[in-house]
Amino acid sequence: MTTTANRSVAQDEQQCAEAPKSARSSPIFLMTESLQTGGTERQFSLAARALRADFDVRLGCVSRSGSFIDDVGEIGEYPTGTSMLGPLALRSTKALMRDLRAQHVMLAHAFDFYTNVMMVPAARAAGVPVVIGSQRQLGDLLSPAKRVAQSAAFHWCDAVVCNCRAAADLLKKHGLAEEKLAVIPNYVPAEAFAEIAPALTKKEGVLRIGMVARMNHAVKNHPLLLRAFAVVASETPVELILAGDGPLRPGLERLASELGIANKVMFLGDRRDIGAVLRSLDVAVLTSDSEALSNAILEGMAAGLPVVASRVGGNIELVEDGRTGLLFSVGNEGELVRALRSVLASSEIRHQMGSEARRRVLERYHMDVVLNQFRELYRSLLMKKGVQ
Repeated sequence: MTTTANRSVAQDEQQCAEAPKSARSSPIFLMTESLQTGGTERQFSLAARALRADFDVRLGCVSRSGSFIDDVGEIGEYPTGTSMLGPLALRSTKALMRDLRAQHVMLAHAFDFYTNVMMVPAARAAGVPVVIGSQRQLGDLLSPAKRVAQSAAFHWCDAVVCNCRAAADLLKKHGLAEEKLAVIPNYVPAEAFAEIAPALTKKEGVLRIGMVARMNHAVKNHPLLLRAFAVVASETPVELILAGDGPLRPGLERLASELGIANKVMFLGDRRDIGAVLRSLDVAVLTSDSEALSNAILEGMAAGLPVVASRVGGNIELVEDGRTGLLFSVGNEGELVRALRSVLASSEIRHQMGSEARRRVLERYHMDVVLNQFRELYRSLLMKKGVQ
């Protein structure tokens, strides 16, 4: 079965119609908050399409919006408004319960915090046999109230999918039973490994550092990268490429000007051609203060780039220090500068690290490999509940 991300919805639906009835006899329901540009949303979109060949997939979201909305086909909307306890959220939860019952859903899987809190209890109340939650962040950024709410939801789940071991260990530390935890990593589609033309024309003698991250939360720590880049840029011909957008962008543009590097920093905004952007780079960077399993790192590795990343969460599981990239202590500008200097100094080091990074992602994080883990999880849980 081909599971690349560039197939049309129509092709997916045709394949579903041709799939054996026995493989698709149990309706499953997948739910995400929205289809905005982001790692979780893209993972949801890819999974929703690919799994249609194996299951009768139904989809739901809190907000029917975002750049991936056209990729998924029909999807139900269950808006919550400004409060998960408000009148609109309660009406939507009741509607979700009715729909799950009416569609005879056998397995329901929530992909993020808001759908964990909303869908998990709704699915339990609707009598769905298998209910799955997700932890796609470390959870350390949640408020105490949100942490309590999500913890309660997870205790009602048959399984909680974590995209890295670090996230699973934190849930275990906070009391979730080990037998409920399933570690299934993020994945990259086949197209991420394709040889494609770079989005930006290469400049003779200039090396490019780049980071792919939305600019809507301080946790990505763009200012750290800008400050470190300013040091490196004073020593060697380099450019910094930033892909992503958000409310923090104006402040970051001002900081680049204050540091005297505005002419060496390119703010690309939101991009759907991330593969082509990555092939314009020489080094991929991620400066997050908190991170589970980063799609940006995975895609950079798939493009054959060495990665410089903060030593936190799932970054440690992806980047082997000295072999596929270099790690630095969270928030440590000096260590980041030294790591960038080291990678930029040698084309041989960049090539060796990038080649090993690409090999590992192809072997462990290719979409086909990881989606088989989802299929096995779904089928094993359905079998345990006696659902064929």
